[in-house]
Amino acid sequence: MKVQGVGARGPVYARMKFLRYFPKGFRDETYIEWERSYKWETHERWEEALNRAEFRRLLARQDYAEVAARAVRTEQRSRHSMMFSFEKMALRDALKSAVGAKAFAEGLYQLLHGSGSDEARFTRWVETVSALPRRQTRVLTWPLVTVWGFIAQPEKHFFLKPNVTKIAARAYGFDFQYQSKPNWETYSRLLEFAEIVRRDLRDLRPRDMIDVQSFLWVQGSDEYPD
Repeated sequence: MKVQGVGARGPVYARMKFLRYFPKGFRDETYIEWERSYKWETHERWEEALNRAEFRRLLARQDYAEVAARAVRTEQRSRHSMMFSFEKMALRDALKSAVGAKAFAEGLYQLLHGSGSDEARFTRWVETVSALPRRQTRVLTWPLVTVWGFIAQPEKHFFLKPNVTKIAARAYGFDFQYQSKPNWETYSRLLEFAEIVRRDLRDLRPRDMIDVQSFLWVQGSDEYPD
């Protein structure tokens, strides 16, 4: 559902803004260099390190620390960091213990490859992250909850950076109904928003959620002023 409101310029303006920066759309060389390539390269590194078969093999060996180390290393090698430093510190602290590494590894596998509905899997993942050991900084943030699905399965999952996405949704005229604590209702609204944008841009042939997320980043980030 789109709701035009204060600050909403709508899909036409959003398209114009994106094409002003990247005239050839999602095949624009500058777009690929600035926005797409490093995210896709991170996905490719994930496929090398933790594809489904390898992930399952490590779990069978109960090598939870290795799963956690590979996941963290894959994100850290991204040309542009996807998480804030305080989130990385909190995650590092949470994964130091065997209990934390086991919960993270098993929970992430269930999110990506487990049974049950998307809602049930995402909700269990949020509960897993919420229960990870913590010292001072909270682990349960939207970027930390959503980055792994986005890296591993960019055809399906969306990476939520709250401030930029809220700005983009408001400009697009979409009623995001954002809640700061990770939950399925907000994430399902985000996926609905992404599908609306993907449909609106079908003539530009977005390949996956990397393209949709990048399009919305252009709308909401101060890296791309109006």
